[in-house]
Amino acid sequence: MSRTSVTMKLQLSSSTPVNIQTKLPILGLGRYHQRYSPKLPSNFQSTSISNSHQTPSPILLHPPVNQSVAAIVFGEGSDSRLYPLTKRRSEGAIPIAANYRLIDAVVSNCINSNINKIYALTQFNSTSLNSHLSRAYSGAGLGKEGFVEVIAAYQSPEDQDWFQGTADAIRRCLWVLEEYPVAEFLVLPGHHLYKMDYQKLIEFHRNRKSDVTIVASNDITVRDQDSGFGLLKINTENQVIQYTLKSDREHINYSVAETLTRFNDTSYNNVPSMGIYLINRATMVNLLNKHFRKANDFESEVIRGAISLGMKVQAYLFEGYWEDMRSIEAFYQANMECIKKSDMGYNFYDRDSPVYTMPRYLPPTIISDAVITDSVIGDGCILNRCKIKGTVVGMRTKVGDGAIVEDSVIMGSDIYQIEDGHESGLAVEEKGIGIPIGIGENTQIRKAIVDKNARIGKNVKIINRDNVEEGGREADGYIISGGIMVILRSAEIPDDSIL
Repeated sequence: MSRTSVTMKLQLSSSTPVNIQTKLPILGLGRYHQRYSPKLPSNFQSTSISNSHQTPSPILLHPPVNQSVAAIVFGEGSDSRLYPLTKRRSEGAIPIAANYRLIDAVVSNCINSNINKIYALTQFNSTSLNSHLSRAYSGAGLGKEGFVEVIAAYQSPEDQDWFQGTADAIRRCLWVLEEYPVAEFLVLPGHHLYKMDYQKLIEFHRNRKSDVTIVASNDITVRDQDSGFGLLKINTENQVIQYTLKSDREHINYSVAETLTRFNDTSYNNVPSMGIYLINRATMVNLLNKHFRKANDFESEVIRGAISLGMKVQAYLFEGYWEDMRSIEAFYQANMECIKKSDMGYNFYDRDSPVYTMPRYLPPTIISDAVITDSVIGDGCILNRCKIKGTVVGMRTKVGDGAIVEDSVIMGSDIYQIEDGHESGLAVEEKGIGIPIGIGENTQIRKAIVDKNARIGKNVKIINRDNVEEGGREADGYIISGGIMVILRSAEIPDDSIL
């Protein structure tokens, strides 16, 4: 499989090249310059060799992170909870905060943590995600041997089926993943929103001499939420004693709160898993090819199996903001939080931990006598005499005169549509007949998510007129989830419609 070479510059935006300044390596890793070979004896200790003419240089037990850790990123969840946003794309490819995709947050965490070997395993609705990853990170600041490599689901003479689950996907890709002599694999969901310095996780894992480390949220605000990744029962040393999955609780009819109550013990703590795993290379190979050769799901079969085998499985407690996009409402709220001037949500403006994405080289947004308050506006928009409040406006969005958009997420467009009706970059079946892409004149939109390339006519009201909480009207181009109107990708809403 060919790999595109990379440079030391990465585009933060459409026109701003940025030199990556990686964080300092984990303490004790800074002077290791030779290629890592993970064959040191277990009792090997760091020593110093010096004489009167040289500065002492430590011989180190562990190599730098960029040589010793590879990330495995899954582009989609096993069962998406963000439909219809995932009707034609995987979860990791969903646009967020005007200019980004969800997977950008996870890949940026890797880059900012000095992890430069990143494998993205994709399968369902992966065309958009594969395209984004290959175009966005081919020139990222990943070092001489760094890369973001997409491994799409495949068939082979030995395996005629597609990936049967996360464990099956990793097992079948081990021949690629083992190309470099890394010491650990970091397994990551690609659609979660959070900022984490993985170097601290790696340091914790190595100091505890763990076989597997599971990242768990220690934020009290998410304790009562069901992440879908299960609950960890840990002792005072943060060793995982029990791993209870959502399916287990449903089988015996336990809620999250009830499960926490049943496990309540002064000598134990119970925390929700974030679905992030750091695993020793040899442990990964043994679990997949020796102990659980038929396992398909990494979480329920392999990780729980490691606990049952008596392996040392630790929990690393994460204190920061974390959103696993468990619903349309959660996705909507994450977008709304990026507008607020507070530290409660995800920070897209952190200079020390920037978010990288694909440079698109779009022109600046044009604002013609519009009134815009408390909003985020993406690149290349055309905003006429409209009112926009508390809204995320995605790239290339066009809003007509007299339109009012409030508390909404507008994902924008993939192309610019010329006024005479001709356009480039869209498939023929996506072209509308009479309504142009964008938001028409005198249209009102409130508390809605408008997916890409939607054509909303003039004098339309998207306001959830009947205060419906849940409703499916896909044939008419929209659904309602949690009281939020969701306009489907490339949907066409006729003039004067009231939704």
